[in-house]
Amino acid sequence: MNNKEYRPTLSQLRTFVTIAENKHFGTAATKLGISQPSLSQALVALEQGLAIQLIERSTRRVIVTPAGEELLPYAKATLDAADAFLAHSRGTHGTLIGPLTIGIIPTIAPYILPALLTSINEQYPQLEPHIVEDQTRHLLQMLRDGQIDLAVMALPSEATGVTEVRLYSEDFAVVVPENHRLAGRTDLGLADLDQLDLLLLDDGHCLHDQIIDLCRKADLNPTEATNSVTRASSLTTIMQLVVGGLGSTLVPVSAVGTECRRPGLAMATFRDDVTAQRDIGLVYRSSSSRAEEFSILGRLTTGAFRSAVGESVPA
Repeated sequence: MNNKEYRPTLSQLRTFVTIAENKHFGTAATKLGISQPSLSQALVALEQGLAIQLIERSTRRVIVTPAGEELLPYAKATLDAADAFLAHSRGTHGTLIGPLTIGIIPTIAPYILPALLTSINEQYPQLEPHIVEDQTRHLLQMLRDGQIDLAVMALPSEATGVTEVRLYSEDFAVVVPENHRLAGRTDLGLADLDQLDLLLLDDGHCLHDQIIDLCRKADLNPTEATNSVTRASSLTTIMQLVVGGLGSTLVPVSAVGTECRRPGLAMATFRDDVTAQRDIGLVYRSSSSRAEEFSILGRLTTGAFRSAVGESVPA
């Protein structure tokens, strides 16, 4: 029978949520920065106080019980509300003040962060941004676990339990060796991708999937259109491969100013009537009550993108 006087602590709820999300006691303890016995004690105290089994333990598996699944969204909402309370207690409601952990995918972070962080420092000097750069699937997991507050990534995320706010669309540009027959063209169609041996980022990068999707839109076989053997984990390395004559690639226009000014590279762009772009937006937990603050950050992010694109006009 439930103890009507019992009130779970935030620490106990965070323990339950972290175990439920990771399905592993050791991993959950590491993420929370506590010992495994302390983790187990917090969970037991919560379950005894509620008189409900939330987690089923065995030697091989950790299973969230039906009761645990039902209560999990409420535990997450409580933690989000507590985080929002602390954030708002530092200043006026809706103002960016105090710590904020922002996840950003690698094909965005290097190109907008200089302008974004400058804007934050100038307009919201009391904000303490922490930046986590990682692939989309990892950022979404960290978002679910409460390790980051929001993420800047390509949309749609196709994740559940999150809110997506579209910020801007970003065109792709084609990067080829300087002596390539498409160098300097400004009238490309998707069919022209057939003339390229495309170099891709590793699996897991959303830019990899976006280029594959463009190939499919052009009725090209992605396996034949891309160099499926040579891959890299950064756009910087991809650029060096293009300089070395191993193929060509597509880059978001915000990366042009940083990545495409080195000798040996040339640019080509698509016709105005060709849709070759990606949508970028903010993603945060739907249970979060900080939508107003995130909207402000969204405007700063869009401004940083425009600044990067303004600096990306090839010389």
